[in-house]
Amino acid sequence: MDEMKNNEFETTSNFIHNIIDKDLQSGAVTKIHTRFPPEPNGYLHIGSAKAIWINWSIAKKYNGKFNLRYDDTNPIKEDDEFVKAIEQDIFWLTGEKPSGGIFYGSDYFMQCYEYAVKIIKDGKAFVCDLTNAQMSEYRGTLTRAGKESPFKNRTIEENLMLFEKMKNGEFPEGKCTLRAKIDMSSSNMNLRDPIIYRILFKEHHRQGNKWCIYPMYDFAHPIQDALEGISHSLCSIEFDNHRPLYDWVIDNIGIKQKPHQYEFARLNMTNTVMSKRYLRQLVETKTVDSWDDPRMPTLCGMRRRGYTPTAILKFIELSGVSRAISLVDSGLLEFCICEELNKIADRRVAILEPVKVTITNYPENKEEYFEFWNNINPEKGKRKLPFSNEIYIEKADFMENPTDDFFRLALGKEVRLMNAYICKCNEIVKDKNGEIIELKCTVDLETKNNKPADKRKIKGTIHWLCKDAFFTTTIKCYNLLFNDTNVVVSEDEDFNGAINPQSVVEYKNCMLENSLKGATSSEKYQFVRNGYFGVDCKNENEYIRIAPLKSSYKPK
Repeated sequence: MDEMKNNEFETTSNFIHNIIDKDLQSGAVTKIHTRFPPEPNGYLHIGSAKAIWINWSIAKKYNGKFNLRYDDTNPIKEDDEFVKAIEQDIFWLTGEKPSGGIFYGSDYFMQCYEYAVKIIKDGKAFVCDLTNAQMSEYRGTLTRAGKESPFKNRTIEENLMLFEKMKNGEFPEGKCTLRAKIDMSSSNMNLRDPIIYRILFKEHHRQGNKWCIYPMYDFAHPIQDALEGISHSLCSIEFDNHRPLYDWVIDNIGIKQKPHQYEFARLNMTNTVMSKRYLRQLVETKTVDSWDDPRMPTLCGMRRRGYTPTAILKFIELSGVSRAISLVDSGLLEFCICEELNKIADRRVAILEPVKVTITNYPENKEEYFEFWNNINPEKGKRKLPFSNEIYIEKADFMENPTDDFFRLALGKEVRLMNAYICKCNEIVKDKNGEIIELKCTVDLETKNNKPADKRKIKGTIHWLCKDAFFTTTIKCYNLLFNDTNVVVSEDEDFNGAINPQSVVEYKNCMLENSLKGATSSEKYQFVRNGYFGVDCKNENEYIRIAPLKSSYKPK
């Protein structure tokens, strides 16, 4: 992480950096201050990581500050569980606490209220008694201008009195709202006298029952940015048409510090969904086990699966930062973790679906050892694994009726046992159900330690484990959660059968070499010829496949 911090920011450039460079050169700003404002109503996902990376990396690049500010202005679905999880995820992803501090939008409720009173006194806001249905009707459409509320011409005194009653809880929910006076004929629907305060009798996770009126995000957010001294308010592209309202609030509250909003395209990734609503649905319908299910695009799910912060941040950087909406291949994320783990993961031997092999020409009581490299880095040395007349190989490494392109073990065919001998299958033993339970083979004792086999061309090499040199465990191989590249959710929020039935494949009684006993979830391994694996942090008796041995993604 430290290497990335020191080097990556000097080489990465995008349109936001160009804006900041221009602002610094012109003197429009002197210090860079960014923020990440998540709503604590769910867990962060890979799309959230892009917003974190953009804001955090900019602060690092320009020696500025980066704030975490919880957007907790809606008490309906907010929870301390999500507050704690968000802070944990950000610390895990960036390796540090937010340099500018941790803040809560709810801490600014009094300032927001005071600014609302100011706008009322300036004749720029009014208390409206229209119902939601009436307000929708009055709002108009994209091709038809809206109509003025019949309550828009209330006096300043009456509006102040009514707003005070709203604050004091004298009106029921839905009775009235506070709306800004802007322009009901604007082509931008967000400027058609938007609601800036509503009544909610919901206990707040921090403020308790102190407030029964809550500011809308579009009103509270620019105020919070201004009060924290944010220089560049960076958000995803769907807030593009909210920017005029952001600027209207800033211009009308009378604050000197005026931040500006800039938008970037959110991260859309193939074979997944990013909406917290849909992610919550996956959890609540038990389609997945939990928010940290390794198939989920949540950061806690990726952390449990064994993805590293550096691989995730590299993926985000390679995905690019622009205003153009695009769909990023999920294979790129897999490519990033494979590239990283190939360099650092220790090599170990594991058999997911074991088949017994009895070597009939090898002495029954004899045992010898063969050396295996510990890592792609030769400085990490070698380890020794025992070999005897009883070993185990992968079920997939034997084919009774081999195809022309199958170069592993078959009846009457030879294959190389990794770092040991050339092996030939002579007999197949089956149970009463016709399942192969044992292979009887011989080895060429002259080919020890991969010595040449005369003029024989042995194309295949397979891994193995000797009896008594392993322990058994369960391994879960996780795959893409959705079959569809571009997941479309129907109107009734059904996933249209897009869930991949093979999104998790469980293997029981897998054999792992004894050196893996006591491994922890922080350690990552390459199981030779099988992929990258690690201990499940929620179940130390199980292993999780982080990624296959090699990603199918081909970088451009």
